[in-house]
This record gives sequence, C-alpha cells and structure tokens, in this order.
Amino acid sequence: MQTEMLSAQDDAAGVAAALPDAAAAALHARVNALRDALQAEIIGQPALVERLLIALLADGHLLVEGAPGLAKTTAIKALAARIEADFHRVQFTPDLLPADLTGTDVLRPATGAFEFEPGPLFHNLVLADEINRAPAKVQSALLEAMAERQVTIGRRSWPLPRLFLVMATQNPIEQEGTFPLPEAQLDRFLLHVPVGYPQADSERDIMRLARRRAQQELAPHAEAARLLTQSDIFAAREQVLSLHMADGLEDYIVQLVLATRDPRPWAPALREKIAWGASPRASIALERCARASAWLAGRDYVLPEDVQSLAPDVLRHRVLLGYEAEAEGLRVDDVVRQLLERVPLP
Repeated sequence: MQTEMLSAQDDAAGVAAALPDAAAAALHARVNALRDALQAEIIGQPALVERLLIALLADGHLLVEGAPGLAKTTAIKALAARIEADFHRVQFTPDLLPADLTGTDVLRPATGAFEFEPGPLFHNLVLADEINRAPAKVQSALLEAMAERQVTIGRRSWPLPRLFLVMATQNPIEQEGTFPLPEAQLDRFLLHVPVGYPQADSERDIMRLARRRAQQELAPHAEAARLLTQSDIFAAREQVLSLHMADGLEDYIVQLVLATRDPRPWAPALREKIAWGASPRASIALERCARASAWLAGRDYVLPEDVQSLAPDVLRHRVLLGYEAEAEGLRVDDVVRQLLERVPLP
C-alpha cells in the first residue's frame, strides 16, 4: 500500500514537473501571437519571420540576402512596431561615414562645450540596408557595435542598449560599387538567411494586403498593438537558455562544425574543396538557435531536427570554399547538405 502511495506521489510530482509554469505559458502565448501577427503582414516569407524571432530570442544579429521588394525592410519594421523597441533604418552608401552610425561630439554654443550626440546605433533594432555598399571604416564601426555592444568616439566608449539587434541586407543582383564584408564581421552574424520570391497564391495575398494598407493610410487608424515588452524578451531568452539539450546532441553540434574544418572522417572528397571551416562561434550560434527553435515549437528540449534545420543558415557565411569547389560550381549549401547527410546523428 505504501509503495503504491509513493508511486502515486511520484507520478503526481512528475505531472507537476511536466506542467508549464503559468507565467512561462503566458509568455510563450504572447510570442506566438507576435509570430502570427508578423506572418499576417509578411506574407509568403515564413522562414524570414522564424529566423527573425530566433535571432531576437538568441540575442544575435541577422544577415538577410535577397532581391529588392521581398519584405526584408517590412519584416523588421513590423517587428519593431509590435515590441517595446525603437527602430532606425540606415541606407548604406559608399559616402557613408562612421559618425553617421555612431554619432559624434557636437559643440553647444550656449555652454562652449562638446556634447556627444548619439547616432542610429543607439536604437534597439537597426536595419543596415545594403550593408555591403559602405567602405571599411564604416564596417569597422558597425563591427565594434555588433561584437562589443558599445561605440567608441575618440577616447570614450558608450554602451549600447541591452536589447540591440542588427538586421543587415544584401542585394545579390547588383555588385557594382559594393565592398565584400570582412570575414570577422560575417562571423558576428548569428544567421545568414536567403530570401526568395513568394508563390503565386502568396503574391495575390500580398497585392490585397498592399491595397488594404493604402486604404488605411487614407483614413485615421490605430497603431499596431505592442505584444512584448523588453522584460518579456529577456525572460524568454532565459527560458531558451534553460532548455534541456542532451550531451549527445551537443557532441553532434561539435562534430558538425569540426567537419567543416576537416571533413575527411565523413566526406573525404570535400577536404580539398573547403579552404576555411567554421569557427567556434558557429557551435555557439547553432546551439543557441536550436534552443530558440525548440522553444518556439513549444518544447522544453532540443531535437536533432532543430539543429539540422538551422545548420545551413548558421554555416552559410562561415565556411569558405576553395578554387576547386568554385570551378565545379559547388556552393556552401551543397557542402553543408553533404555533411548533414554523413555526420552521424546521436
């Protein structure tokens, strides 16, 4: 009898442990509402919406590549309108100066003293539009902001907001007048997400949505309701970091990243085609993103599918191919796909 009672107590304790905390469940519901609101406005680009939320939950930056008119700018503007965050868009051009991003010291005639005037980087969400059109000095200033979460002017440094996300865009069509991003800066982006054209049904819905927006602009309308506070975002990040990840899955992430440096144990033919593999930042990014993906899916544990679905976006900008691969028309995505097929699952 006592054994049965203990067993029943254990079962009850297990059920209680499995039940989500009410506050955590409410927070997850608000994030789901945010995702639904974004998908209703960013039609035909579910992967972009998902990756944007993953970057927000994993506290990282996003590099998005796609042709003009594919809702890249609209996506981050819609996100900024629905969370407690301010937003600024910077159009990168060859004549852009570092001070145009960081801000500069301004002379105040009334006092005769210089006062620092913060630049666009001091906003929570920053859109670096066509990032590869700016010269090296501008990229250096942006790199410090992304890596160190601070801005330095002369001998003084200023911290950036705790909530700070850069979404940068690149246009793959026109390369004239562009500057390739340095590898150190590319490595600071959590994800590199390609954006393609929508399907026919989605494009029809896009036309209807654009018409509704035009009609709303002709009449007074309420602003979008903010669904998440900054405290909500930081709380969600804590939950993401506390998710369970099996030791075997951690080993799988490490082996997958190691395979980009030396694929011989799994794919010997790729050894001469990879010039440089991914850095340890890739392991960190893949683990963080897999956790965020599992949390968005409503799970408190990470699956191999979470890792595999995000591996291309995490590794795409971190693996450099050699001349032999370029001569054969091999892309980084092809290499990553082969490694995902051959590195054994835990």
